[in-house]
Amino acid sequence: MLAGRETEQRTIGTLLAGARMGDSHVLVLTGDPGIGKTALLTEAASMAGSMRMLRVQATEAEQQIPFAGLFQLLRPILDLRERIPRAQQRALSTALLLGGPADDDPGTVGPQRFAIGAATLNLITMAAEDRPTMIIIDDAHLLDESSAEAITFVARRFAADAVALLAGVRSGAPGGEPWLSLPVLPIGGIDLPAAKDLIGDLPIRPDQLLRWHRLTGGNPLALLELRDHVDELDAVPEDFPVAVSDRLSRAFAARVAGFSDSGRTALLLAAADCSSAAAVYAACHELGVDEHCLGEAIDADLLRIHHDQLRFRHPLIRSAVYGAATPQQRRAAHRALARVLGTEQVHRLAWHLAASAVDPDETTAAALADVAARAAGQGAHAVAANAYERAAALSAQPTIGMRRLVEAADAAWSAGQPDRTLRLVNQAIGADPPAPTRIHLYELRGAVESRAGRLDHALLTLLDAAELIMEQDPAASIRLLSDAIHVAFYLGTPEPARLAADRIDCLTASTTDAASLALGRLASGMALIIAGDGARGTGLIRSTAGRVADSEELRAERFRMPLRVQSALWMRESGPVREFVDAAIEDAREQAALGSLPYLLMHIGRDAATSDRWSDAEAAYLEGIRLARETGQSTDLAVGQAGMAWLYARRGQSDRCLELISATEPIADERRIRLASFWLTFARGDLAAGLGRPDEAVEHYRLLQSWFAETGFADPDQWCVPELIECERHLGRDVEQDELSKMTEDFVALTRAKGQPWSLARGERTLALRDEPAAEPHFEAALQWHAKSPDAYETARTELAYGAWLRRNRRRTDARPHLRRALDIFDRLGATPWADTSSQELTATGATVRRRTENPVDQLTPQERQIAQLLASGRTTREAAAALFVSPKTVEYHLRHVYAKLGIGSRTELAARMAG
Repeated sequence: MLAGRETEQRTIGTLLAGARMGDSHVLVLTGDPGIGKTALLTEAASMAGSMRMLRVQATEAEQQIPFAGLFQLLRPILDLRERIPRAQQRALSTALLLGGPADDDPGTVGPQRFAIGAATLNLITMAAEDRPTMIIIDDAHLLDESSAEAITFVARRFAADAVALLAGVRSGAPGGEPWLSLPVLPIGGIDLPAAKDLIGDLPIRPDQLLRWHRLTGGNPLALLELRDHVDELDAVPEDFPVAVSDRLSRAFAARVAGFSDSGRTALLLAAADCSSAAAVYAACHELGVDEHCLGEAIDADLLRIHHDQLRFRHPLIRSAVYGAATPQQRRAAHRALARVLGTEQVHRLAWHLAASAVDPDETTAAALADVAARAAGQGAHAVAANAYERAAALSAQPTIGMRRLVEAADAAWSAGQPDRTLRLVNQAIGADPPAPTRIHLYELRGAVESRAGRLDHALLTLLDAAELIMEQDPAASIRLLSDAIHVAFYLGTPEPARLAADRIDCLTASTTDAASLALGRLASGMALIIAGDGARGTGLIRSTAGRVADSEELRAERFRMPLRVQSALWMRESGPVREFVDAAIEDAREQAALGSLPYLLMHIGRDAATSDRWSDAEAAYLEGIRLARETGQSTDLAVGQAGMAWLYARRGQSDRCLELISATEPIADERRIRLASFWLTFARGDLAAGLGRPDEAVEHYRLLQSWFAETGFADPDQWCVPELIECERHLGRDVEQDELSKMTEDFVALTRAKGQPWSLARGERTLALRDEPAAEPHFEAALQWHAKSPDAYETARTELAYGAWLRRNRRRTDARPHLRRALDIFDRLGATPWADTSSQELTATGATVRRRTENPVDQLTPQERQIAQLLASGRTTREAAAALFVSPKTVEYHLRHVYAKLGIGSRTELAARMAG
C-alpha cells in the first residue's frame, strides 16, 4: 500500500472494475516530478489481476523515433492485425515498419496520420473482446509525437470496451499538452502523517517535519532525497519558497559531482542515449573511458541496467546529468555515440549527428533528410517535420536547404501543425525559391490559412501568388485564382471574387490545361453568383461541375477538394455530381482521412438541412464539428457550428442554439469567417421568429441584409428577405414602403437570375407576402417551384403562409389542406415552434387538429442514427465501426439502444424501419 494514496487508489480501483465490466475509462495522472505518478501506475499494474497488460515506458532517447511508443504498446497484440480492415492493416504495417511501401521506398507518401489511430483503436478493442485490457503509459509526455497522437486519438474513442487506460504526465512538461484533453487526475503531495511514515526513523523534530512537509509540498521524492538536508531549514526564511524540481536536480547533480572524471563522462553518455548499454560501452571506448566507470552511478542507485536497457531511477537524474555538462562535453558525447551506432539505426544516428553539429554539415543534413523521408513514409509526419527542419538548418547548400525547408512545411501540415507550417512556408518563400516551388508554397499557405487561419490573409496570399505567376504559368495561376474565389465566398466579399473571375477569363486563351480550365470556369460561376450575375454563374457551374467531379487529375490534388465539393452541392441537385460527394465521403472514411472529412461532413449537413433529412443533418454536423475541433480546422469548425445552430433555431431548441452561437461568434470574428457570421445571424432571427418574437427577429434579419448591402454579396440563397417581410407583416408594418419594396425587387431579381427552383420558390413567396391583395398566384407559383426542390422546411413555410392568408381572407376550407401539409412537415422535421403555429392556424379554421405521432426513429441520438443507417445499408458491425472511428463494441452498445427505441430485434427490421 502506498503511503497517503488511498483516495487515488480507490479511483484507480473503480476504473479497473468498470473496465472489467466492459465500461471504458481513461485517466491521466498529472503532477510534479517525484510526486508519485510512476508509483501509482506501478500499483495500478499490481491491481490489474488477470487483465491483459499493454505497457509503455516513454523515454527521451526514443522521442525522435517514429512510432517507437506505439510499437511498445501494440507489440503483444500485433498478431491480431490481420483481422482489421485492409486499409488500416496497410497503415499500421507501414507505420511500424512491419512490411509495406516505407521499407522499399523511403520517399513513398505515408498513410493518413489518423488511419494509424483508427487501426490502433481497432486492434486494442479487438484484443479487449477476448480479455479486459489495461494500458499503462509512464512519462507519456516523453512519447514521440506520432505515437502520442495515435494513442490520444484512441483514448478519446473508447466507450463500451473492456479497456482502462492510465497515463502519467509531468505537469508543464513539453509534450504533455495532447494528454490534457483527456480526463485528468492531478496528483498532489502526501499529507503530514504519510510524510512521517515515508521518512521512517529519521531523527527530526515535529516542527522541522511540519516545515519540511510544507516546503516540499509533500512531494515524496523530495522528502526522501532531501532528508539529509533537513538541518538547512534553519538557514531558510520561514515563508521562503522551495523550487522542488530545481532543488532535486541540484541534489542529484551534487551527487554526480563526486564521481571520477571517467564516471561522469560515462554517465553523460548514458544520459545522451540510454536506449542501449552496448552503445554506451562502445562510446566509452571511443572517448578512452573504462566502461566499468558506469558502476559508480549504479552503486549510487542513480542508474540501473536490465539486459541492454539503461534506466535512470528518475528522469530528473538524467536531466540533471545532461544539464550539468558543458555544451562542448554534450557535443563530444553525441559524436562518440554517432561513431558507434550502425547505419540500421538511422533515426538515432541522425539525431546524434545533429546534436553534435554547430556549423553546416551536409553529411549530417543528408542523414537527417533520409530520416525525415523514412518517417514521412511511415506516416510520422511530426517527426519528419522536425528532421527536415533540422536538416535544412545544417545544409551546406542554400538551394538544398530551401528544398528541405519546403519538405518540412509539407510534413508539418500533414502533421496538423498549421502555425508551424506557416512559419516554415514564409521562411522558404524568403529564400527566393524557383517558380514551381514558389507556386507550391503559395498553394500550401493558402490551404493552411483557408482551413486553419484567417480568411482575409488566405485571400491575399492566393491573389498575390496568382498575379506573380500569371505570365510564366497561366494554368497554375487559374488554380490559385479558383482557390481565391472559394475563400472569397467564405469571406463574404464578392468584389475580389469577381476580380479573380475576370483574371481567369483573361487567362483561358493562354493554356490548354483542361483540368485547370474546368476548375476556373466552375469557380468563376460561383464568383458571378455572389457578385449578382446569377444567370451566367449558374450556366457555368451547370456546364462544368460534372467534368470537375470526374477529373482524375483534380482527384489527386489535396488542395482542390473543397472547391470541387462546393460545386457539387451548389446546385442542390441529385445525379453524378452529387454522387461524387457521397463517394468522396466513403473514400475519406475508408482511408481515415480526417483532414478532409470535416469539410465534407459540414456540406453534407448543410445539404441535409435543406431537405427533409434534419436528423441526418444533425449527425453529419456533429461529427464534422468533433473532427474539425480535433484536427484544428477552425473554418470548418465555425461553419459547421453555425449550420448546427441554424438547425437548432428552426427546431426551437433555444439553449442549444444560443450556446453554439456564443461558442462560434469569437472564432468567426477572429478568423474573418463571415459565412459563419451570416448563418449565425440568420439563426438568431429564425429562433426569435419561431418563438413568436418578430420584433427581435426583424433586428437580426435587418442586420444581415445590411451586411449584404454593404458588401454587395448577392447570392440570394443567403438572403433573408422572405423572413424579414413576413415578420414585418406580423408587426403590422407597411412592407410596401420604398426600402422594403426595393429589397424585395432586388431579391426577386436575383432569384430569377439564378434560376434554381429553391431560389425561385422563395422569391415568389416574398412577392406573395408583400403584395397581399395579389398574393394567391405568387403562392401557387412558389409551391410549383417547391415541388422541384427537396427543401421540405421551405415548402412548409410557404404552405403555412398561404394557409394563414387564406384563413384571414375567410377561405377556411381552402386554407385547411395547406395548413395540414405544413403541420405534417413541421412535425416530421421536429420544427416544433412552426408546427405549433400551424396547429393554431388550423384550429382557427374550425378543423380538428391531430398531431403526428412521434416516429421512434426521431428519438435516436445522432450517433445512434448514423450507426443505424450504416448497418441498415448492409455494413457489418466492424465496417460501421471503421467508418465512424469507434470500436465494434461501441457500435453494438448503441445498436442495443437503437433496437430498444425502435422496438425491433433484427438487422432486417432495422433496414425496413430506416427506409420508412
